[in-house]
Amino acid sequence: MYDIQRIREDFPILSRQVYGRPLVYLDNAATTQKPLCVLDAMREEYLNVNANVHRGVHYLSQQATDLHEAARERVRQFINAAKTEEVVFTRGTTEAINLVASSFCESQMKEGDEVIVSDMEHHSNIVPWQLQAQRRGIVVRHLPISDDGQLCLDDLEACLTERTRLVSVAHVSNVLGTVNPVSDIVRIAHSHGVPVLVDAAQSAPHIPLDVQQIGCDFMAFSGHKMYGPTGIGVLYGKEQWLDQLPPYQGGGEMIDKVSWQRTTFERLPFKFEAGTPDYVATHGLATAIDYVTAIGMDNIAAHEQELTRYCMEQLQTVDGIHIYGPQLSSALAAGDISHSSLLISHFKDAVVSFNVGDIHHLDLGTLLDRLGIAVRTGHHCAQPLMDRLGISGTVRASFALYNTKEEVDALVQGIHRVVKMF
Repeated sequence: MYDIQRIREDFPILSRQVYGRPLVYLDNAATTQKPLCVLDAMREEYLNVNANVHRGVHYLSQQATDLHEAARERVRQFINAAKTEEVVFTRGTTEAINLVASSFCESQMKEGDEVIVSDMEHHSNIVPWQLQAQRRGIVVRHLPISDDGQLCLDDLEACLTERTRLVSVAHVSNVLGTVNPVSDIVRIAHSHGVPVLVDAAQSAPHIPLDVQQIGCDFMAFSGHKMYGPTGIGVLYGKEQWLDQLPPYQGGGEMIDKVSWQRTTFERLPFKFEAGTPDYVATHGLATAIDYVTAIGMDNIAAHEQELTRYCMEQLQTVDGIHIYGPQLSSALAAGDISHSSLLISHFKDAVVSFNVGDIHHLDLGTLLDRLGIAVRTGHHCAQPLMDRLGISGTVRASFALYNTKEEVDALVQGIHRVVKMF
């Protein structure tokens, strides 16, 4: 059984109060709280195993190296990559995408070549490509979305041209919660000889990932959104692609031999990991992966998708509510889910963004905060999506494995209270 109270005990911060009220933390799409096991593992390493990795011959260095490389293997298992050489540690999703944008455009694209992103992307999957457009003259094209926030695969077919070199798309929208059919996107792109990068920042904490089943060429995600430490992330890349790409940064750790005449680079994945890595954070990330794996990704998905469904249903009691993205009723009408089903994957996951009447999203979020309810307000680093929706921002409630229906009830009751004030 999914023992939510036992799980919540692993996160002491959830028991604190804000403004004299119990904390209701619904900002998990921005960052998740960390279980004690992650904090303990990192503290233990700093206390007893702290030494720089890879180059040291002494005991502590070798022990730290073993933990660091064991973390890489743990990530490989988590996403079912074929080899540990395909797992590159980065500072997060943003750096992982920037790495691909820089190295891929340098070696695989020339002026006039195209990269395709979508209208629902986070700025981290827009701005790096725009920077390359300014520097190298590549063209950034964007897939449109429907009024209910979904991609049309026919539009992807129409958007692919002989100049398309890469498709880069979010697995789950951080605003709409839309779960994109990435396997179908990969299939279509590959039929045109085009590789695909999947931004999995919002899916890695919620949905089982299998890069070989998805078939993507690259995948990026962050540790801090999946109960791990900040400042650590992962770039998965197929070996044949990583072999072709030049290093993103130069310095120590990523070299084979340096002379005044030339430098040769380390084997994969180290040629993309310049400088001292955050080897304590990688151990923390591996511990977080162990934690969610022990609970079961399918169990987490079922719990969070039920919270998403319940939240959308309860928000319908609020006068003037407008929920953005795929709607529960449309999914039911299309036969994607049934009233008795807990699972709404391929529909919407762990995120509900909304506005209420003429109440500004910032005002609503600020007043909810005074009730102890932490939600996110604003454009959520997705301004092109806000432009597509014709709004300046939303209130966003996002769920994690430790959230409860009682917290959803507190959110809805808080909104009702704010509405009465206005």
